[in-house]
Amino acid sequence: MTAAMPAYKRILLKLSGEALMGDDAYGINRETLWRIVNEVKAVAELGIEIGVVIGGGNIFRGMAGASTGMDRATADYMGMLATVMNAMALADAMRQANLPARVQSALNIEQVVEPYIRGKAIRYLEEGKVVVFGGGTGNPFFTTDTAAALRGSEIGADIVLKATKVDGIYTADPKKDPGATRFAKISFDEAIGRNLAVMDATAFALCRDQKLPINVFSIFKAGALKRVVMGEDEGTLVYC
Repeated sequence: MTAAMPAYKRILLKLSGEALMGDDAYGINRETLWRIVNEVKAVAELGIEIGVVIGGGNIFRGMAGASTGMDRATADYMGMLATVMNAMALADAMRQANLPARVQSALNIEQVVEPYIRGKAIRYLEEGKVVVFGGGTGNPFFTTDTAAALRGSEIGADIVLKATKVDGIYTADPKKDPGATRFAKISFDEAIGRNLAVMDATAFALCRDQKLPINVFSIFKAGALKRVVMGEDEGTLVYC
């Protein structure tokens, strides 16, 4: 019997900063970090090339800073620096798990991490290294969702995998409506028509325009990432 083949060759995984907190109020929960690294390693061992975009909400959120009176651009730059910190922690944990990883930042801080260079990132991926992209897009007023859509398009990813706290997109909020059902698949147009908050509008439009599918799944569900890349019914696939 022939073993099942992965559905994708190259993926872009979008992780929120909050995903690293575990049950903590802020910061990086070491146990949670290691669990995520092991999930990623299981996928890398299938020969899948992995890029990761990580948020910074566990350390600082630009929108939250702006809401308290801080200049929005300043707050967003602070948020970008937080994503670099998370990227460094994630890549360090990967290397400790014998998973080769490199960090590239959209912000130029070469004493700490190397700058984002598309050709070098693609070469790292082809060499089997995980590339963790920090610094968002390098510009204020854009979310890390948009950074994920942008980097996914630039590196030629087959799909953007958005890791969340819920195991897909539902007809309604499953916490409020016990009758809510999960979509196995949904088109970009239907998601827009139903006003489903898959990603922020800029990121969603970029993925749609580039015909880059999205899968929304739960990073807290053991083995879910591997099931997604194997093409199993996990999460919700948003397709063109």
